[in-house]
Amino acid sequence: MEKIPFNNRYIQLGNDFYASAHPSPAENPELIAFNEELAAELGLSAADLNSIEGTAIFSGNVIPFGAAPLAMAYSGHQFGHFNPQLGDGRAILLGEIDSPGGQSFDMQLKGSGRTFYSRNGDGRSALGPVLREYLVSEAMVKLGVPTTRALAAVTTGEEVARQQLLPGGIITRIAASFVRVGTFEYFAARGDVEAIRKLADYMIERSYPQAREEGNPYIALFEAIVDRQAALIARWMQFGFIHGVMNTDNMSIAGETIDYGPCAFMDHYAHDQVYSSIDHGKRYAYNNQPSIGLWNLTRLAETFVPLLAAETGAAVEVAKAALKRYMELYQQYWLAGMRDKTGLSSELQGDKELIEALFNMMAGNNADFTLTFYYLSRLSVDSITQDGQIKSLFAEPEQFDIWAVKWRERLREEASGDEARQAKMQAVNPVYIPRNHQIEAAIRAAEDHGDFSVFHGLHEVLQTPYTLQEGRWAYMLPPEPEEVVKQTFCGT
Repeated sequence: MEKIPFNNRYIQLGNDFYASAHPSPAENPELIAFNEELAAELGLSAADLNSIEGTAIFSGNVIPFGAAPLAMAYSGHQFGHFNPQLGDGRAILLGEIDSPGGQSFDMQLKGSGRTFYSRNGDGRSALGPVLREYLVSEAMVKLGVPTTRALAAVTTGEEVARQQLLPGGIITRIAASFVRVGTFEYFAARGDVEAIRKLADYMIERSYPQAREEGNPYIALFEAIVDRQAALIARWMQFGFIHGVMNTDNMSIAGETIDYGPCAFMDHYAHDQVYSSIDHGKRYAYNNQPSIGLWNLTRLAETFVPLLAAETGAAVEVAKAALKRYMELYQQYWLAGMRDKTGLSSELQGDKELIEALFNMMAGNNADFTLTFYYLSRLSVDSITQDGQIKSLFAEPEQFDIWAVKWRERLREEASGDEARQAKMQAVNPVYIPRNHQIEAAIRAAEDHGDFSVFHGLHEVLQTPYTLQEGRWAYMLPPEPEEVVKQTFCGT
């Protein structure tokens, strides 16, 4: 097998940043899926890795040459309450890879056994969460949302004990970085300013090299992190995606969607939609995600204070200014994306109110999020002959008629005609998303019957989410009442 081009910078930060770890051997691993497209981007040989040898690596049975396996240390605010020591309890970072494009990526096994940070857990993962993360993270890539990625998924040939015995699995994840807000909190809680500085320097080197050129690189770093988080959460909102558990240990400093636990895409729209079985107070509901982003960034700002200015008061003012900018940036990114989704290429007063009226109407009529925008992208400015499909989504379709009059009036102020506008709208309004009931069907087939055909079929459809695919009508549809998934689970 060709060598994996590891360049392990994180381990060089020092022993305080991690605990050495070694994956627990899997009894009888089998490869479920291997991402050849991602392997090519990383400069890895698909022929070498889509093999028995690759399966041994992805199951943790073989440590590839040059790897430096470790579990990362971090803290976290979990549902608003601070836990000073969390860390990778069921994930092991194999190392960092330098890709042919000059970027560096982390390779991590998740579900590969106990580490120093596992506490009372077994460090394993059931198969279901592995399949969910593979499907959703790779769908996010094709939708255009920054995300960690899935390189491979394997079964372990063993069972894990949750509420019942379930088949085990391991996912190999790739990220621009697995450093989290909680990583900085870990050292701030210990008063270790030098470690915070080293970690910030590491993130500048890895993900924000432009910050090196600024007068205070740490101010530039924090401002860039704020910008990326605003843009990321705006993207979530534009697709009806609910992360489900936006704890600070689940918020990536690199600005990627990370840790797909009880995540979900909405079917029928509701402002305060929640699926996570552990979010009893709706802290991480759909409409709370932007403000939670700000809350998490505020916790990060608190750790950055010693780096932002020599005097604490001045540093706090710098942090406040960057945090104030977050909501402005979020609104800009959200409104720009929603203008694209509704076919508005120019910027006029009243656009935000028009878009918000659509969401309010969707909420009041139990309309499907994804299909509302897809069917909207097929409508004409001067004809209502195609309106039947979208009106069928609304309990009171006459409400859509009233809104559509205003929308069409607004479209007449645009320069482009129907065909060009529809093409632009269909480039940002997907036909297919990873719907909860379809993911659940894939998990049930795999866990209950060892049948991965449902998983592979759904994954294939999600690779081209913006293209209507012949013979795949069922993948568009929201669930029937008996198929509705009301709760999603983190899998720990």
